[in-house]
Amino acid sequence: MTGRGPIDIGGVKIWKAALDRATQERLMECVERIAEVAPFFHPETRGGRKMSVRMTSAGICGWVSDRRGYRYERRHPAGMPWPAMPTPFLDLWDRFAACDRAPESCLVNHYVAGVRMGLHQDRDEADLTAPVLSISLGDDALFRIGTLRRGGPTRSLWLSSGDVVLLAGEGRLVHHGIDRIRPGTSRIVPWGGRINLTMRVVTGGDASRSEAEAQD
Repeated sequence: MTGRGPIDIGGVKIWKAALDRATQERLMECVERIAEVAPFFHPETRGGRKMSVRMTSAGICGWVSDRRGYRYERRHPAGMPWPAMPTPFLDLWDRFAACDRAPESCLVNHYVAGVRMGLHQDRDEADLTAPVLSISLGDDALFRIGTLRRGGPTRSLWLSSGDVVLLAGEGRLVHHGIDRIRPGTSRIVPWGGRINLTMRVVTGGDASRSEAEAQD
């Protein structure tokens, strides 16, 4: 890992080339194990349209979407529990997130040529003071950063494999999205394309404490 400081765009912090090749490969091995237990799927919008991005998750819950809406669930749409959060993911959270709560979910998104993610806010979590940490693996992606207001001005930059993005503080609810990827710019992902890991705290503090006490 490099010691280079972050770029700050509208409160969103970006560490370029933060993770070396060996670290990226370890993370990708974790992704492959997650996908073996909880296969990638295409979420649906409330209107029944399949999203272009494929997705799975790790942790105590995962993000799903169907005709019932966007939400976190304790189980994969196929019925199995999500796999545990891998230790290498937690290590990156400890390094970059500066949060006293552990991440409860890691969304794993797979982008290929032609797949995009429109501008959106990450606001399905109960505790919006906790950060969202994003890790890029694989092909370059054009990352668009807006403002707190939908329709505000935007700025863009290319994210490469090994880049780290933090949405926290004033940048936590900034609109953001992926316009496109550049296919073939990395060989980290065995099946091609780009993997984006986004770790986040999902529940409110009281809910997390109650769950931890129930597991003791």
